[in-house]
Amino acid sequence: MRVLGGIAKGRRLAPPAIAGARPTSELMRGVIFNSLGPELLEGARVADLYAGVGSLGIEALSRGAASADFLEKAPRQCAVIRANLEATGFSDSARVHCAGAPGGLAALQGPYRVALMDPPYRMKSLDAVIEALDEAQLIEVDGMLVVGHSKRLELKREYGNLSLARSRRHGDSVVDFFLAEGGR
Repeated sequence: MRVLGGIAKGRRLAPPAIAGARPTSELMRGVIFNSLGPELLEGARVADLYAGVGSLGIEALSRGAASADFLEKAPRQCAVIRANLEATGFSDSARVHCAGAPGGLAALQGPYRVALMDPPYRMKSLDAVIEALDEAQLIEVDGMLVVGHSKRLELKREYGNLSLARSRRHGDSVVDFFLAEGGR
């Protein structure tokens, strides 16, 4: 696994420390970051939820994000994220919070222009986490929530001020892009 674009392009990332963990594939990271575009990422504050090895947040940093907060509940995975941040030179631009969602969302200091989440596909619902993100106003107006999930999991089209803007499907994977609208 490697960083796909930006200043750390080509740098290798350490694999998961936990058996059975599914890092976001290079194909899906490409879909996500090609869809977001540089204008949304440049200078942005980014959150990587269910961070795993940190590949989504590190990709955002490599492509111009100013800072990233990583939320991951497994301590061994938190150590992998820290090692990957060190290896890519982004340690000073990042904070790793070793806590799960939705409870760990309270540790985050939003708002973020982009929030990225690619949780385990075995999760039956993401509604509580997405609703908590909206209620806590962790995504700034005109910001984006990007949710990777299995094609077998249906998400709502709206969660409070978050509205589905577009969706991309590749094989068993779906990426939904929710726009944070005004009215807060």
